[in-house]
Amino acid sequence: MFQIMKKLSFFAVLFAVPSALFLLSSCGKNALNNLSNEESRIYITNRDSTANFKSYKTFSIVDSVAVIQNNQMAGMELTSGDAQLLQLITAQMAQRGYVLVNKDQNPDLGINVTYIANTYTNVVQYPYDWWNTPGYFDPGYWGYGGYGYYFPPTFGIYQTNENYMTVDLIDLKNASQDQKLNAVWNATLKGEQVLNPGNYPSEVKAIFDQSPYLQSGK
Repeated sequence: MFQIMKKLSFFAVLFAVPSALFLLSSCGKNALNNLSNEESRIYITNRDSTANFKSYKTFSIVDSVAVIQNNQMAGMELTSGDAQLLQLITAQMAQRGYVLVNKDQNPDLGINVTYIANTYTNVVQYPYDWWNTPGYFDPGYWGYGGYGYYFPPTFGIYQTNENYMTVDLIDLKNASQDQKLNAVWNATLKGEQVLNPGNYPSEVKAIFDQSPYLQSGK
């Protein structure tokens, strides 16, 4: 079985709206709370700086989307939204001169699309460190000079959810002899409602817009 290797040495990050950069730098501690769903989305693209993207002529794309949950393979799916996503990616590749072929026609590039959903359980200790703040009520205030305050450790448990999407371009044309397929380009899409099909057109356009080097030389 081939392994997919990622050695991507260049990356770009794009906020969905340029003003988001301004908001983050100028609006103080509440900047993130004031972001709209669109402004919260970021698109990170990576590429192999040694890859000659003009040397690739054809591509094929997966017929469904892989779903990873908590770092485990949950299966493949093809909803109407998934089909729309695959079509949008295909259209962007075609606009850049790449020709879609079936996977059994020896395409130069393969495209994998993945949804990732991870839930993390976190434990936090609530320290009463303010009791040692200079000027705070020293135990001497209560007539117990030389004493210190103590409260049994208190812990809280909370969960964080991480949902995002990745698009990988795999070099099939130059499959290495050691049975490894190299990824030459990758896009990671994160943020609020990034997996909402209604946002797919703008999201797919964004990752390709910030990757102008994706052009076939045919």
